[in-house]
Amino acid sequence: MSGIDRLKWQCRRGSKELDLLLQNYLATGYLQADEAEKKQFTALLQREDDELARLFLTPAHCEGALAVLVKKIAG
Repeated sequence: MSGIDRLKWQCRRGSKELDLLLQNYLATGYLQADEAEKKQFTALLQREDDELARLFLTPAHCEGALAVLVKKIAG
């Protein structure tokens, strides 16, 4: 499985909302991202679904580069 295929699989989550957010970013923003952002996105995918949902619902709890990435993904 290639790197992008693995990420596509990891973007499939427990809720349709998370699926859409993550898959949309992968299709539109990930390929243009620098290496640091790509690593951060990969690390973000390692989080549990409830934690991801909390991050996207309350992005004010994020700081620094994570906040920037969450805002990019959430659109």
